[in-house]
Amino acid sequence: MGLFILRRLGVMIVTALCLTFIVFFLTNLYPNLEKLAKSQGNVRMSDEAVESFLDKRGYLDPMPVKFGRWLGVVPGWVTEAPDGTVTGRCFAKDTPPEQRPAFCGVLQGNWGQSTVFKDDVGSIVLERLGKTGKLMGFVLLVMVPASLIVGVLAGMREGSALDRSLSTFSIATTATPEYVSGVIFIAVFSSSAFGLKWFKGSARSAMEDITFENFTLPVLTIALYGMGYIARMTRASMTEVMTTQYIRTARLKGVSFGNIVLKHALRNALIAPFTVIMLQIPWLLNGVVIVETLFNYRGFGWVLVQAAGGNDIELLLAVSVVSVIVVLLTQLISDIGYVILNPRIRIS
Repeated sequence: MGLFILRRLGVMIVTALCLTFIVFFLTNLYPNLEKLAKSQGNVRMSDEAVESFLDKRGYLDPMPVKFGRWLGVVPGWVTEAPDGTVTGRCFAKDTPPEQRPAFCGVLQGNWGQSTVFKDDVGSIVLERLGKTGKLMGFVLLVMVPASLIVGVLAGMREGSALDRSLSTFSIATTATPEYVSGVIFIAVFSSSAFGLKWFKGSARSAMEDITFENFTLPVLTIALYGMGYIARMTRASMTEVMTTQYIRTARLKGVSFGNIVLKHALRNALIAPFTVIMLQIPWLLNGVVIVETLFNYRGFGWVLVQAAGGNDIELLLAVSVVSVIVVLLTQLISDIGYVILNPRIRIS
């Protein structure tokens, strides 16, 4: 198991570097850099002024050099003004020469400065990731138990009226996008039109103080969309397990239906849904963009929208890296969990 994890970690690191370089390449294309120069300088800057702005800050260097500089394995750029003032990526203009570090990339904990929020990118991402983490936690607490219960109940007796009803419900929730169900929830449960002002249509106040009124609608909106797929996978797995030979043998021996489900079928039926549940976590992290925007909850997805809209290259890179890491880590946990849950798999 230890060797398996080490191998997977090696693959994860290589994959993360490749995906990060692709994102870095796309965000550092010249049209984006030109927009960055004009947003930081003057919208009416001439082409020569744009070239000078980018050249002084190392944006026109070769792509591998810029990527290495961002990672922190290549020394940062240094520029000397006509008056003798020296500035660099890794230090301010008033920094004494002996205190000027040569490397200041991601490996040194420096994620850069956000051009939109005018703050350290690392602190922004960490704060907003924590906000979305709370939302994800509540969603998982609702989505996972509910979807497993629905799937198990539907798969226990294939073709029954309960199976057809729950399967229809699962398909309906999966087929309804978050922006549709979210708008419906806001219109029905938070407006005076229907007289059901049970919840708040905005989750902005939940960033400071989570309450039942301000957090229920966004949680339900995301949970309902995700639970349908998990429930369908659980039903299919449960249905397959209930038709296996050892289940039939248990029935012939007179074992009660409840004991068959709980002691024999349930564990094997949860192997496939476990993988699906783990894959929902990356979706929750990046798929909450619509919900966070709709309910004005300023978390990780909201920051992604702001970074993309404001052409904030450093922030976009940080958000992308975090997303890649989350996807790869959840995939690793999924693989390890699958091996533990399925005794038929052995790693040599």
